[in-house]
Amino acid sequence: MTEWDVKKLRILRTLRDRGTVTATAEALLMTPSAVSQQLTNLARQLGVDLLEAQGRRVRLTDAAHLVLRHAEAVFAQLERAEAELTGYLRGEAGEVRVAAFSTAVPALVVPAVRLLRAEDRPGPDVRVREAEAAQAYELLTAGEVDLALSLAAHAPTARDPRFSLFPLLADPLDVALPAGHPLADAPGLRLADLAADRWIFGGSGPWSEITTAACEAAGFVPEQAHSAAGWTAILALVEAGMGVALVPRMASREQCREGVVMRVLEADRPRRHVVAAVRHGAESGAAVARVLAALTETARSFS
Repeated sequence: MTEWDVKKLRILRTLRDRGTVTATAEALLMTPSAVSQQLTNLARQLGVDLLEAQGRRVRLTDAAHLVLRHAEAVFAQLERAEAELTGYLRGEAGEVRVAAFSTAVPALVVPAVRLLRAEDRPGPDVRVREAEAAQAYELLTAGEVDLALSLAAHAPTARDPRFSLFPLLADPLDVALPAGHPLADAPGLRLADLAADRWIFGGSGPWSEITTAACEAAGFVPEQAHSAAGWTAILALVEAGMGVALVPRMASREQCREGVVMRVLEADRPRRHVVAAVRHGAESGAAVARVLAALTETARSFS
């Protein structure tokens, strides 16, 4: 395989730009004889003539211009690598692995990554893994991810010495009603007004607990008509007029259906709290700190 020497290629490019061996030597803080020797060695390595005499000067051959066309792509990639490496050495770049529950991925993580990409400096390479709380904290403990997003109710306590916790947002819970529901347009709707309705929520797990707790706080136990875990399925059942459901605003922003009316419960104001967690001390790393900052800024949009 042909040997491509980046240092010698830079000398050839400088000669193209400067026009003479003397000017090239001055620009690179070399002697003219050293410039000529390096270019002679490069021509030998590539197996082509790179220079030809033109009076008392030299000019680049067509082969030299061909080599430089390809070398420019190499130089550009090296510039990008150098910029990223500089950021890495400052602790701003590198890789940050994030574990997040399903609705947090499109609602928080993806917008946060977009914010980082829009900045005018190299940012962390964010790697995402969908995981519910139990798995997310196992991954965090094992060092397989650097940051975990979960509901506060399923996060470690603030006294756990392994983790540092950062509250991100209180995600409002809205109620999803079929478009033809008698209370779809009722002013001042409260959860208690829906006590006699058929409810749709998961058979177990965090969302079952959240729905049950919110309804019990409003004074009734919800009748579970259907069990579903995914928001696509839940909202499809609501749209079909098969029941009502509590839906976090993070999920409803991503899941819109014409036959579903989302109502804000201003009087009850049910919430679920979302937190980020890192291994204790990791928050001092600039890359993790930048991802946390981007997540925090994204979370403000849900206030």
